[in-house]
Amino acid sequence: MGLLVLGTPFDWAEAEKYAEHVRDHGVLQFLAIWNRLKDRVGDGLLWGDEIEYVVVSFDEEHQNARLSLRQTEILNQLKADEDRARLDAPLANMVMPTFHPEYGRYMLESTPGAPYGATLRDLLSVETNMRFRRQLARQKMKRHEVPITMTSFPRLGVKGVFLDPHHEPTGQASHSLFLPDEMINPHVRFPTLSANIRRRRGSKVAMNMPIYRDSRTPQPFIDPAIPWDRDVFPEDREAREGAALPDHIYMDAMGFGMGCCCLQITFQACSVAEARRVYDALVPLGPIMLALTAAAPIFRGYLADVDCRWNVIAGSVDDRTEEERGLRPLSKSKYRIPKSRYDSVDSYISNDPMNRPEYNDNDMPINDKVRQQLLSAGLDELLANHIAHLFIRDPIVIFAETLNQDDSVSSDHFENLQSTNWQTLRFKPPPPGSDIGWRVEFRSMEVQLTDFENAAFSVFIVLLTRAILSFGLNFYMPISKVDENMGIAHKRNACKEQKFWFRKDVFSNRGRSVSKRSGAPSGSRERPDSPVSSRPSSRASTPSLPASPELRPVDEEYEAMSIDEIINGKDDGFPGLLGLIRGYLNSLNVDISTRCELAKYFDLISQRANGTLVTQATWIRQFVHAHPDYKHDSVVSQKINYDLCKQMDAVERGEADASILLGGQYAAAARAAQPLCQPIDS
Repeated sequence: MGLLVLGTPFDWAEAEKYAEHVRDHGVLQFLAIWNRLKDRVGDGLLWGDEIEYVVVSFDEEHQNARLSLRQTEILNQLKADEDRARLDAPLANMVMPTFHPEYGRYMLESTPGAPYGATLRDLLSVETNMRFRRQLARQKMKRHEVPITMTSFPRLGVKGVFLDPHHEPTGQASHSLFLPDEMINPHVRFPTLSANIRRRRGSKVAMNMPIYRDSRTPQPFIDPAIPWDRDVFPEDREAREGAALPDHIYMDAMGFGMGCCCLQITFQACSVAEARRVYDALVPLGPIMLALTAAAPIFRGYLADVDCRWNVIAGSVDDRTEEERGLRPLSKSKYRIPKSRYDSVDSYISNDPMNRPEYNDNDMPINDKVRQQLLSAGLDELLANHIAHLFIRDPIVIFAETLNQDDSVSSDHFENLQSTNWQTLRFKPPPPGSDIGWRVEFRSMEVQLTDFENAAFSVFIVLLTRAILSFGLNFYMPISKVDENMGIAHKRNACKEQKFWFRKDVFSNRGRSVSKRSGAPSGSRERPDSPVSSRPSSRASTPSLPASPELRPVDEEYEAMSIDEIINGKDDGFPGLLGLIRGYLNSLNVDISTRCELAKYFDLISQRANGTLVTQATWIRQFVHAHPDYKHDSVVSQKINYDLCKQMDAVERGEADASILLGGQYAAAARAAQPLCQPIDS
């Protein structure tokens, strides 16, 4: 969530005065990094993941699952306690992971502690590392608390008790009808973000997710839980004046979005050019992976007719004024801005010849002053446009103590804007004074219930980036089609029932080719513990395409495909993303034992894609529908939520069957891997 510096934040009226100052110096800070490191090459192929958990507190007496607000105490214990005596010896020898605060006071974020390397054996350590992190977190919780990797807590914001301890929905940051400010991380940055987004926008944020219509869902659905007559704050009238839509689940605070959890992967590239290439290649995969990992079908205690969190988060930080949203003619605002600052990517940024100008077909407002400054400093047009697009936004949180900085050694002003443009991909320059290189962060995936699943999707994305670079793969298609796919990804059961735009020939427009059937050149031999190289072996046989193939019209380069076809391939020769990964592994001559270890991850993803296994969103829906207390009215009651959270924890431990979600082998493996460490006494 950005840098958690200590200081005195300006409220919006004051912060607005310094917005141009932050932009001006943010550009200078980026240019200082660019001029120092634009020619840097040879950085290692490192990567890491970020996993977010919610801490669920079980009230056995009242059969209620609540969100524990003990984030600060748990994080302090994780940071301070070095005594690992109760852990298995193999785990005790691991690099200690790190834990971080997140927006919700009930959330924890974990990272591996040190980057993973570029070998296949590093990939095989991911699941163990994720499980280790969960064990450490669980050890610092009370006996009635559990860490669950749950994308969206089903009863966040319901009328009644959903927090431990309970607080009424009041407070000066959000002015929410449903969420108290006590659910927000107490670090001053987070409530200031909430308040300043609301003040800049000129109203509360408003998210309306379509209600799932069951046989007894009222038609029209007018949410009876909304306190229509509340007048604590002036904004309370917004719900009854049209902000809350009929047949929709209404949410009015940043916490509904930033209180969701996700799985993110960050890659370090060997150079800035390679980082830009990976960034572009992953852009079309954002909505595909969102649909494949869909895990959020319930909001504010109601079943929704969507399966994903993304639009809720986008709405939760949408600070655009009415003019910027196109509701009024431009007068005070400078730009008509089509998207929230949390949304899908708006442009490709690589100078690779495969990146045709026609692909950047979005209406993308640009800060012309910043663009000209970057171009004058020697940046190319694509990257200058990308940065200048980020800089149409205002900085939301400015600290008085960090207003004046040395732009040659600090990047805080740049990161103030960069880190609050929350998009499906993030292009990340090296931090000043570090040995970290140019990086790309993949941000669209929803967090999965088990470490097995989260490891599978992490390994899949990492290997796919290696295949992209090794084979020179081409996933380009118009950005507008990627945006269409983002909308499609939200639909209920989109993974199985919808089709997505995707490029038909991923081998085209390069000076080399690979077999469309095998997905790889032949002849390369590398050991499994050798680097997972981003470049093909010099021994590989690589027949070439014509040097300058005739380009077909852009609208003939892509077609509608199912997730099954995109992942598993088609009979017409399209290899599928898994086919590309398997072809890449063939080029490394991977040994049988390593292939078997990786196969369990590939099987999970393949079967999710073809519908043999369901997404977590579908699994949750099926649980609710089968619950004896469900009245087919779209309401997820306290008891249903309690049993669902209990079942989630039991599945993760291997104590409950979830073969339709995970396949038949998970439970035994999970039970065998359970920790020796125990939670603290309640």
